[in-house]
Amino acid sequence: MAVDPAALMITVAPTGAETTKTDCPQLPTTLDELVVAAQESEAAGAALVHVHIRDENHEPTLDPQRLKDTVAALRENTGLVIQLSTGGSVHDPLERRLAVLDAEPDSCSLTMGTTNFGNDVFLNPWPFIQELYQLSQERQVVPEFELFDTGQVRALGTLLDRHGLPYGGKVHCDFVMGVPGGMPGTADALVTAVAMLPPQVTSWSATGVGRSTLPVALAALSKGGQLRVGMEDVLTLAKGVPVERNAQLVERAAALGALAGRRPMTPTEAREFLSIRPS
Repeated sequence: MAVDPAALMITVAPTGAETTKTDCPQLPTTLDELVVAAQESEAAGAALVHVHIRDENHEPTLDPQRLKDTVAALRENTGLVIQLSTGGSVHDPLERRLAVLDAEPDSCSLTMGTTNFGNDVFLNPWPFIQELYQLSQERQVVPEFELFDTGQVRALGTLLDRHGLPYGGKVHCDFVMGVPGGMPGTADALVTAVAMLPPQVTSWSATGVGRSTLPVALAALSKGGQLRVGMEDVLTLAKGVPVERNAQLVERAAALGALAGRRPMTPTEAREFLSIRPS
């Protein structure tokens, strides 16, 4: 059954790996905080949650048991599609990032190339990309291809040509825009990147980091795309107005969607939209 084309899939990315708890006490870093943020975001219109986890000291981690516990808690307490980040932090070794799929999420992120990330390097060499992709096919985990620049859009086409379609046959990607070292968070950049998408792509969303959040969201809606929002990507609603809850960003995305004649996609619809395997 086809999903209503007027439906808008809103992804919430509540935590990320860069912001510290000290700098942003309202950032959901414990499991209980993450579950509450996910529940509130679902009620506000989110259909998918993009998850980074933290340890007992609020530091980024890819601890296997914590990942499994997080997936289990989110499944028990929400209906959201659960997407685990395989990026972790820029310091995580590649083998730990591959092991993320052992937690059996519905979906995983899969970044299509190496990116300068401020003063750090987000490393995604081509052999790792291929290994992670083939592992996602084997485990029946639907990847979301993260695209930080147009070279990574081209690499996506090469990957699909070489290794075929993901599990479920749908190809969904997310443009991550406004990161230092990646493409700018502008309408012009988004139009260029969308025009380069390989023909196998069935849907895409866009993420504007920091000040580019609203320009990217508006451009994505004008092009018929989906949206990702959350405190991973932006910590203010306006200059001098901090985000207190991830649900505020989801509510704003839903309101922008309503102006474009689109209503929030339900998690059930998102599962159909992305061809997520049955639970």
